[in-house]
Amino acid sequence: MRILFFGRGVISTQYAWAFEQAGHTVEFYVRKGRKETYGSHIELEMWDARKGKQLIKESWNVKLHEELSSNYDLIIVSVNTEQLPEAVQLLSTAAGNTPILLFNNIWQDLKSSIAPLCMNHVVFGFPGAGGGIADNRLRGGFLKMIFLEKPRAGTEYINNQVKKLFESAHFKISWIRDMQSWLWNHFAMNAAIETEVLKRGSFPALMNHRDSFAKVGKHMREMTPVLKARGAKRDMILLLLTKIPPVLLGTLFNKVIFAKGSLPRLFIEYNNSKAGFAISEVVREAKKLGIPLPHLTMAFDNSQQHKAIENLNL
Repeated sequence: MRILFFGRGVISTQYAWAFEQAGHTVEFYVRKGRKETYGSHIELEMWDARKGKQLIKESWNVKLHEELSSNYDLIIVSVNTEQLPEAVQLLSTAAGNTPILLFNNIWQDLKSSIAPLCMNHVVFGFPGAGGGIADNRLRGGFLKMIFLEKPRAGTEYINNQVKKLFESAHFKISWIRDMQSWLWNHFAMNAAIETEVLKRGSFPALMNHRDSFAKVGKHMREMTPVLKARGAKRDMILLLLTKIPPVLLGTLFNKVIFAKGSLPRLFIEYNNSKAGFAISEVVREAKKLGIPLPHLTMAFDNSQQHKAIENLNL
């Protein structure tokens, strides 16, 4: 397949590398001026967990374009959530009928999140990867599992093509029956984690505090009425974070899910992105619904005050 990745971010770069290794042609669309800034290669230091746990270290040549065309078999979009509206608008005018995999976190309802794109041209999925990029060096990794929505009426062909693509690169697919609820729950979990990140100062600092994930569970409990008001169905994420006592939850995350040396822990330790957007979106929705979120609101307001002070000192 000939695949275009929208943006050359952490997720796009790692899966593009994997697909090229499987014999596919991969290229990237980047904003004007970024082609020169990024250059023709990127340094990779990432863990590949498809067959055991292998560390990939290489300088990988990439092909970048600053113009968007429809001459591809598939376009894969994985951008920061706040960039999604701009990306969708551009794709609506330049992608034609090219199928699109939206490999992204989403807080809106799915149909409005991709307007004015046609729902029958879009499949929703979610990666099992993470990390960060600094000074043209990617540090991160990806798991064998990726998440993909079960086919909707009209998307069966695209779903099948996406399935074949990932399987050709030795990924395993976890099929999601209710992608809308799954993404809402996952977005809320990100907001809960971001709340602690804002308190601690960074994603890596989150891992240095034993009680961080116990508090993540408390934040999820606080957001449960918002998810319920939206009509989100409970899944394993929500049940795990809201039903297990905070102390036990903290132990589970620190000793098992994010144990030292585990890839999920490394994904967070390598993450150098800024936190705050997920919280702002959830807090905004809660205000519309008249639902109080005291801990999230306080964390977000404090972060905004810190930003204002930093701007004054510049």
